[in-house]
Amino acid sequence: MADAITAGTVSPVAPAGPETRSTKTLHAGIFVGLALLLAIAPLVLYPVFLMKVLCFALFACAFNLLLGYGGLLSFGHAAYFGMASYLSAYSAKMWGLPPELAILTGTATSAALGLIAGSLAIRRQGIYFAMITLALAQMIFFFCVQAKFTGGEDGIQAVPRGRMFGLLDLSGDRTLYYVVAAIFFLGLLLIYRIIHSPFGQVLKAIRDNEPRAVSLGYRAGQYKLAVFVLSTTLAGLAGATKAIVFQLASLTDVHWSMSGEVVLMTLVGGMGTVFGPIVGAFVIVAMENYLATLGAWVTIVQGIVFVVCVLLFREGVVGLVARWVRKPL
Repeated sequence: MADAITAGTVSPVAPAGPETRSTKTLHAGIFVGLALLLAIAPLVLYPVFLMKVLCFALFACAFNLLLGYGGLLSFGHAAYFGMASYLSAYSAKMWGLPPELAILTGTATSAALGLIAGSLAIRRQGIYFAMITLALAQMIFFFCVQAKFTGGEDGIQAVPRGRMFGLLDLSGDRTLYYVVAAIFFLGLLLIYRIIHSPFGQVLKAIRDNEPRAVSLGYRAGQYKLAVFVLSTTLAGLAGATKAIVFQLASLTDVHWSMSGEVVLMTLVGGMGTVFGPIVGAFVIVAMENYLATLGAWVTIVQGIVFVVCVLLFREGVVGLVARWVRKPL
């Protein structure tokens, strides 16, 4: 998969120049529509299902920031998602922290891990970078298996949801849903701002032609490390929030299969697009939820979906739509 992505078999949408007024208007309309959709969604669908989608959508968007715009394929992003989940759950249950501080604790942990891992991984490129991230993630997985505070195979259960800021009682699914929706929306806005900032433009330049960017005086290593830490931090935010939602942190969150799942979400939705990972996360989570009766066959269905995406629309669902409307999405 790594060779396919780096060689262009699955390629991001062609980079566009500075945003035009019409593109900004389109994006503003999409954000307004998304906000309205988030507001009415729990009236139609089960709030817990929606919260799972939003947590994974934020995770996929964070991963897409690294892969789609930084050009760095990580096979170990589950480590940051899962460790944030553990620290968030542990701090809420054992330390008695309110949910907002528990989530911040998990997010900060992922940021610190991302800084350490990124400092090592960015010394290599391509498949070597991917393998280093996978090796580091496996180290964290086996640490979680052995560490006492993680609960081993049992995980950390019965995590209290608590009261956010001492005001919002998160025991109700509807209230918690709107908190999760706000976290997701703010995270998406932050990612959008990063992508369309001068920092984001330099990232795209490094992704497309690193030697040329270096020749222009940009320190590619520092930009790569910065986007790696930003991506792991946002992935941690998603994992920490998920622990509060499901009142559980388990080994599933740090397993290598979770890293593969977020790659799949990003590619199905559209790598290098702002809104593609959201669609990809919804598709994958919906399949897991509504096709659960198929058991292990769900992974077969996911594999078929991935093959179809690679063969028929390599840009992903949103990438294909963007090509039709001739606007970056």
